[in-house]
Amino acid sequence: MKLRKRLLLVVLAPVFMASVVFCYDSPVQENPGPFQFEISFSPVVHPDPITGRVYVIVSKDGGREPRLQTGFDIATGIPIWGKNVQELKPGETAVIDEDVFGFPLESIKEIPAGEYHVQGFVNIYTEFKRSDGHTLWMHNDQWEGQRWNISPGNLYSTVSKVFIDPGDGTMIRLVCDKVIPPVEVLPDTAYVKRIKFKSEILTKFWGQPIYLGATVLLPEGYDNHPDVCYPVCYDQGHFSLRAPHGFSEGNPFYKLWTSENFPRMIAVTFQHPCPYYDDSYVVNSPNVGPYDDAIMQELIPYVEEHFRIIRKPYARVLTGGSTGGWICLAMQVFHPDFFGGTWSLCPDPVDFRYYELVNIYQDENAYYRIHNQIQTERPEARDPDGQVWHTIRDSYYYEWTLGDRHRSGGQWAIWEAAYTPVGEDGYPKPLWD
Repeated sequence: MKLRKRLLLVVLAPVFMASVVFCYDSPVQENPGPFQFEISFSPVVHPDPITGRVYVIVSKDGGREPRLQTGFDIATGIPIWGKNVQELKPGETAVIDEDVFGFPLESIKEIPAGEYHVQGFVNIYTEFKRSDGHTLWMHNDQWEGQRWNISPGNLYSTVSKVFIDPGDGTMIRLVCDKVIPPVEVLPDTAYVKRIKFKSEILTKFWGQPIYLGATVLLPEGYDNHPDVCYPVCYDQGHFSLRAPHGFSEGNPFYKLWTSENFPRMIAVTFQHPCPYYDDSYVVNSPNVGPYDDAIMQELIPYVEEHFRIIRKPYARVLTGGSTGGWICLAMQVFHPDFFGGTWSLCPDPVDFRYYELVNIYQDENAYYRIHNQIQTERPEARDPDGQVWHTIRDSYYYEWTLGDRHRSGGQWAIWEAAYTPVGEDGYPKPLWD
């Protein structure tokens, strides 16, 4: 009998050990309290305490990581919850419970029972000691264009497939043990050149190194005619390291640009991400800083000194769409003697009587149009056939989930940072509650 018992222990030991390991690795734990998530990070990927914001993202779709299903595409409707952390140490946990605000489900208790793919995320903030005396904690762009879900240095967990029932008191532990790698910048070619340098003007304002950059598209024959100077088109838009106008070897625009009869010019896009957004709107703002000065006094002179550009107003034109449409219009208005003209396409709001669909001077409520007893939500995005994707309230709530104090890295964050005064806490003073 003793021999049989020993043999039984030998046979069952590996099974028992495997069971122990499985239970230890499982993110789902029994919890005597209410349903919650616990987020932590490994000292292997980040040995120091973190001030920033943690997220939990939940999705039914297992095709991609949940963090890549959200970002700034609010129309996906992927549930996400966010919470600030301060000096969170490796191994310590941040709790996402039913009181933490999220979107489109405000609370995790609203998650319908079922099987989900869940992921934890840590968005790391940097301390900025600005020259105006305010100290702010914000995400410092890593040349990705303020996209927190792919920003180098940020941390994320393995995706776990779990059954969620908010009523059963489960605790789901997610350890962020992976780090997003640096951005890979494409090498220069005969046609496309890239520059990046530290802005002394912006670094002085923010108290941290701030960088400016540009992608330059050269005309056919540029190297063969070293004595020729060219007009320039400054093409404005969101942060991108791609070549201007969608230029790519072999595509239709490439064939047009390099064709015999196409006008020869230089095209330039700017990179000027700020702590609020993927671009600065190229204005001097109490919140964003002197980006107009930096671009006009540092970036454009650098470009025009390093490439053979005709440095005359008639030879400088601007264009851009959406955010880029607003920027190129503003640059022309503020510098009418420097640029020769602008083609502003579908710009962001240029009149506060139509701040999207809000008249900030007359409307009592930003989210709803109120007419007698009828209260209708204001849409923000539609399909071509008029179907509403989401409303202004949806968009604002989504950004508030990503980051309070206008730290979402989103559209409303930069608008209020660019247009409103500095609040007492150093962050932009909200236009509405």
